[in-house]
Amino acid sequence: MVKVAVVQAGSVLFDTPATVAKLTVFANEAAAQGVKLIVFPEAFVGGYPKGVTFGAHVGSRSAEGRDLFRRYFESAIAVPGPEAAAIGETAAALGTHIVTGVIERDGGTLYCTILHFGDNGTLIGRRRKLMPTASERLIWGMGDGSTLDVVDTPLGRIGSVICWENYMPMLRMAMYAQNIQLYCAPTVDDRDTWQTTMRHIAMEGRCFVLSAVQYLTRADCPADYHPMQGGTPDTVLIRGGSAIYGPLGETIAEPVYGREAVITAEIDVGAIARGKYDFDAAGHYSRPDIFTLHIDRRAQKSVASEAS
Repeated sequence: MVKVAVVQAGSVLFDTPATVAKLTVFANEAAAQGVKLIVFPEAFVGGYPKGVTFGAHVGSRSAEGRDLFRRYFESAIAVPGPEAAAIGETAAALGTHIVTGVIERDGGTLYCTILHFGDNGTLIGRRRKLMPTASERLIWGMGDGSTLDVVDTPLGRIGSVICWENYMPMLRMAMYAQNIQLYCAPTVDDRDTWQTTMRHIAMEGRCFVLSAVQYLTRADCPADYHPMQGGTPDTVLIRGGSAIYGPLGETIAEPVYGREAVITAEIDVGAIARGKYDFDAAGHYSRPDIFTLHIDRRAQKSVASEAS
């Protein structure tokens, strides 16, 4: 048995040091309950700027939008870098695994990334979101197949699939083929339909699904931030919905809405075998004579240099 947690909280938008400090507070709260794996939401460090346009229209970008993007860019983190090191130090001090969403800055491009720190503080996994959704494509680049790893840990095999990547059947199959057991699904999707998706994946993948969703209000944003949802401090931008599901699609921790929370559960990874008994999507229930999936695991570089 192992105790796990999903943290439902929002970033302090455009204040990365404050957000990292907030992560530490929630990690300590979870660890004090005996938790050995803590999952934070998508874009937690660096922020999810919900409700703004960055001044973009077809064929036109505004100066104000460029200034807002600069502010967002400066809130992102380098990996490796001091913020990632600080999160690793928290994981080591608490003796727990931490999985968290970050906005990663690499050159002139931002990526929606998930970082996984082992309980000794080492960065043992990094996932870049393959397909940003809709307007996210304006502010984030696309990841590639080089980060599609599932990590083997003493707790079980841990992997992350970010927000609407969970609607990509072939990406899910890539995770199932690596025998994922602790399927982390950091997101900002707060709709009721998200729970249907999470239960389906738990059942389809015969794995534990840990979905961490932000809870973000207008009060978490600077005074000069103007989201389309409204400007009063109690305006809810992302309402939560974090939950934990088991390998037969059962609800282990009910979705929580409308507040910040640390949601915990005791799970038995060995129980996955009960589900695999009659269904293994990448094993005995697959038909490789009919269906195959090719995955390009190479890092995609726009400029390749070779030594003469």
